[in-house]
Amino acid sequence: MSLLLAGFFVGFGLLIGILFGFFGMGGSFLVTPALLVMGYPSRVAVGSGLAFVFGTSVIGALRHRDHGHVDYKLAVIMTVAMTLGIEAGKRVVDALHAAGTADLVISVAYVSLLATVGLFTFRDARSTDTTTSVDLSERVQALEIPPMVTLRGDVRVSASIIFGIGLVVGVLSGLLGVGGGFLLMPAMMYGLGVPAAIAVGTDILQITISGAFGAFVYARDGFVALPVVATLLAGSALGARIGAGVSELVDEDDIKGYFATMLLAGSVAVAAKRVGTAYDIGVLNTASIALIFGATVVVSGAILLAAVCQLRDDNTGFWCRLSTT
Repeated sequence: MSLLLAGFFVGFGLLIGILFGFFGMGGSFLVTPALLVMGYPSRVAVGSGLAFVFGTSVIGALRHRDHGHVDYKLAVIMTVAMTLGIEAGKRVVDALHAAGTADLVISVAYVSLLATVGLFTFRDARSTDTTTSVDLSERVQALEIPPMVTLRGDVRVSASIIFGIGLVVGVLSGLLGVGGGFLLMPAMMYGLGVPAAIAVGTDILQITISGAFGAFVYARDGFVALPVVATLLAGSALGARIGAGVSELVDEDDIKGYFATMLLAGSVAVAAKRVGTAYDIGVLNTASIALIFGATVVVSGAILLAAVCQLRDDNTGFWCRLSTT
């Protein structure tokens, strides 16, 4: 790896670390599609994404624990379920690779999931009507399927339902090379009714364990690009600490809005890369790379700006108003 490329990955890791500490996701929802659009093989992109998840999550979990944003019961149930699911997802990837369709299926699945979750979250962040999300969580909590557990935030829900959600997310995690954060955070907030701050902190703790297992599964087959992961982690170590602290300062609806923006950017980037490769349209390949990295820079900057404005209690300036619109 050249020094220029290494420096690029360190800088990218710093920005992803900020987003990770802020959103409670290991960053693979950016790393994996970024490696895909840069031309890395699908299994290497997936394995490297999971390895990066493990490294960043350790740092973020410690920070959110200090803020009291972790529900250990929820994390344990999700971790067990996701560990089983990741192994199943890995077998699906191997089967797709043997059939020669892994790249296509993973790309299409990424586009669909990122777009669906991103649009739903964006709609919720901009809507003043919370009836739909409240109704969903209330219906889930009303399902008295034993054993029942009480979570932080006075949330009482079936452990069996939590396990089922974790299992499904685990399969998708093993298939797509993500820690599951971009799926688990909405599932915990909208499906279980867990407060956003608790969802973020618990998500990171769960990712620490499931990410380690996922990285091991791919690394034992040689599908982890260690130089890429190492340089990304070098930058994310600082970024994760910054992001975790900033999450204390930003409004919950703003968190959802920034989160949705990143998911939609990732969806469009992977779609552009797939179409550009299929039809040999060079400008789309370039646009996909610019979008995934550009969105990371813009959203990271907007998050830091929103936090600075909150600290200064200065919402009259143009840039402060822009960061929250």
